Formats: sequence, C-alpha cells, structure tokens
Amino acid sequence: MAEARGRPKGFEDGEALDAAVMLFWTHGYEGASVDALCREMNMPRATLYARFGDKEGLFRAAVARYAETRVAPVLSALWAGGGLRADLEAFYAAVLALCTANEAAPGCLISCALADAAGANPAFREELAERFAAMEERITARLVAAGWDARAATPPEVAAGLAATLARGLTLAARAGTAEAELRKTAAAATPAILRLAPEHVVAVCEA
Repeated sequence: MAEARGRPKGFEDGEALDAAVMLFWTHGYEGASVDALCREMNMPRATLYARFGDKEGLFRAAVARYAETRVAPVLSALWAGGGLRADLEAFYAAVLALCTANEAAPGCLISCALADAAGANPAFREELAERFAAMEERITARLVAAGWDARAATPPEVAAGLAATLARGLTLAARAGTAEAELRKTAAAATPAILRLAPEHVVAVCEA
C-alpha cells in the first residue's frame, strides 16, 4: 500500500477502471486476461490498447486508481485528529477493513497483486518500491508531528518502516485466508508495538 498518483492522461470513466481494479485484485496480474478485462470494463480491446498501451499499462493505471480510491482513505486515518495512539489504531482499523471487506478480493492490490507481479517485472518492482516508500513517508510525517524526532534511539523513519510492514503483513495474512478474528488480534497489537519504540515524551502524551 502507498499514496495515490494521478489517473492516466485523458481517462475519465472511473467505473471502467474500477472494474479493472477488482479483476486484478481478485485474480492477480497474470490471472486477469485481456479478454476478461475488456469484458468487465465494457471496453473493446482496441480502445483498451489506445488508452493504456497494453495490459501492463492498464495494470499500472489500475494500481494508481486503487491507491487514489482505497489507499488514500486508509492513510488519512493517520490524521483523524486524535492523539498518536488513537490515530495509529484508526489506521490499523482502516487497513483491516480494506483487506477484509470483499471475500472475493482479500488483501491489498499493491501489497499482494503488485508485489506478486513485481518478481518478474523491473517496472513493477520500481512501482512497488515507490508506493511502499510513499506510505512510509506518510507514517513518518505523522510520527514527527507527534514529536518523534530523528535523535530518538529508534528514528521515526525506522518506526514507520515497522508500522508499514505490520500493515502489509495484515493484508498478506488476509490474502492467505487468515480468519478476521485473528487479524484483529494482530491489528490490536500493532500500535503498542510501535509505541514501545517511541521517545518517552511521545509516550507520555499518548498516555495523558
């Protein structure tokens, strides 16, 4: 999971791209055929290629759409307006809701489908790294806003890396079929684990 980029140039029909998101999310990059994508998007093959270039271009556009419509709201939970503890808890609740909302498409398009496709595709690996980094930058910004500075024994960017890894782990576990009750236990343990690394003055504010 990571921050959204813009939609592909000239693309206006979000519903068609949302259909591609769901097909890739459910079946993965390799499992979503061009014929199935055209059918679900209600788009002729020639139009698909004219707009996106090829299947890879469509997949990257679908990832951008997913980040815009699904990931951005999850990241916004970090700035819900509570203290750091409350906002981290809201963030993990949003992650859990995202990766369990649809039984046909558990997990996360980025952490699961894009990560799977990235193994054999350098462009997808670069995309994945950028989106992971963007997410960690947002979490780092939230920790810094709470007073967690670079002089801490565990710098904020390191703690943010842990926070993001825990979030991605939840989505992978959901994809693997882990029961929601078990995922909730992991999500509940995530915030305390991160705050154990926080500077004392940050913890004091959280517990005030």
